[in-house]
Amino acid sequence: MTIPIDISEESGIRYLHFGSEWVQGAMRIRKPDALELDYTREMMAGLLLRDAAWPKRVLLIGLGAGSLAKFIHRHLPEAHSTVVEIAPEVHAVARQFFKLPDEDERLQIVIGDGADFVTQDARQWDLIAVDGFDRHARAGALATQPFYEACRARLSDRGLLAVNLFGQLRGFKTQVQRLGKAFEGRVLALPELESGNVVAFGAVGEPVENSLAELRVRAASLKAATGLDLTPTLRRLEKSGVLSDGRLGF
Repeated sequence: MTIPIDISEESGIRYLHFGSEWVQGAMRIRKPDALELDYTREMMAGLLLRDAAWPKRVLLIGLGAGSLAKFIHRHLPEAHSTVVEIAPEVHAVARQFFKLPDEDERLQIVIGDGADFVTQDARQWDLIAVDGFDRHARAGALATQPFYEACRARLSDRGLLAVNLFGQLRGFKTQVQRLGKAFEGRVLALPELESGNVVAFGAVGEPVENSLAELRVRAASLKAATGLDLTPTLRRLEKSGVLSDGRLGF
């Protein structure tokens, strides 16, 4: 079934919609490789949790406007990304209207089902980022226990899964519980954004253990290198009470 796609522009920002007012992606026209939406910035918060050599291999499930793919391709030159998008028309729109770069040795686009891909492709990934919804904000198979467990099995020994969830939807708590079961409790759900998005991380292998001071230093370096500012995320984490004695660990 073809996805209905609409594009709107306001104040220098181009938005992607799937037949509704709900925003599926956005691009600041003068900064096409920047992460415009808050939740897309937080999907890259794993860059604060692992060292500078991470990630080398990235799997993105759900293309949308191509924001994460463009950011990684531009700012993480050591990373190789594979994007799985179920709708070929979304890929076409991302190329035509959102400046998605051509495929090369560092960027591969696969048209297919993300849940099937994770089950069938045996490669290991340092980062799996899941942001796949239909026009009714339903994630379908991308929100199930088998899918989360398949993602865990595909992560490297320093791997992280980043998932875009909606805190205001029915089933949100169930999804977090499924993540916790798949990752044996090693899950961090960031505080809910004004948009209703909640970005959750699951970790395997090497523990994530950082002091707030360490995270602030990494955030400053990341902003200087890429323009990505995650200091608001750290402030929200600090206020949320998630940190224990000024440290983040999971």
